[in-house]
Amino acid sequence: MSFAKLGLFFLVLVAAAALLYTQQRRLIFPAPAQYPQAPPPGFRLVHPQTNDGLRLAAFYRAAQPDRRIILFFHGNGDNLLGAIEATRGFAATGNGLLLVEYRGYGGNPGSPGEAGLYRDGNAAMRWLAAEGVAVRDIIVVGNSIGSGPATEMAWRHDVAALILVSGFSSLPDVVGEQLPLAPRWLVRDRFDNIGKLARVKAPVFLMHGDADTLVKPINLARLRRARPDATVALVAGVGHELAYTAAAQAVLTGWVSELP
Repeated sequence: MSFAKLGLFFLVLVAAAALLYTQQRRLIFPAPAQYPQAPPPGFRLVHPQTNDGLRLAAFYRAAQPDRRIILFFHGNGDNLLGAIEATRGFAATGNGLLLVEYRGYGGNPGSPGEAGLYRDGNAAMRWLAAEGVAVRDIIVVGNSIGSGPATEMAWRHDVAALILVSGFSSLPDVVGEQLPLAPRWLVRDRFDNIGKLARVKAPVFLMHGDADTLVKPINLARLRRARPDATVALVAGVGHELAYTAAAQAVLTGWVSELP
């Protein structure tokens, strides 16, 4: 390769790296433009307050007697509409639901990022506490990028259980699998689930589709190594849409019903 071609290649690489670094949050957090203006029947609109001054919208339904609350964190390209679909199984079995909507999503103020999503999760935990919900009655569920705030909440709080669906070991791992030439240090939001999972005291369920091409199944293997006592389900023939399937929801609700 000539020096001229080598220089051009280097300039293109630098430009691509600069674009990835400056625009990555638009790529990582593509909030849908359409979102529900009102909660569906059985839910009410609530407003957790973050410790950096944001008033967020979220959907809540109370639990039936002797049932726990599901605190649900949706994926990066989703919103509360998808969260409702992904939690139908939990709702049908009488569990309460607090569906978290992130900053910058669903008409909420602010811009999403790792630290912000953790603040949004803590706001949801405080809101549940104010409603009289005990921490030990909360099951935290994270789908895809929601595995980040879900793992953080389960690490920080003594919850009843943690469920990760299509979760990842870390965001740099996912980016590296999709863009092998991208330097890992360019990824500003880390979501180091693998570093926190072993310190979660609660029971853990890890579920992944073996046909997932977005968050590849190798992430499940890494998380399993970090948490050998976790319940694990690798679902054949299902991709990144796993959380919305009736079969997956039936497995998860069955596991929840068996928790002590």
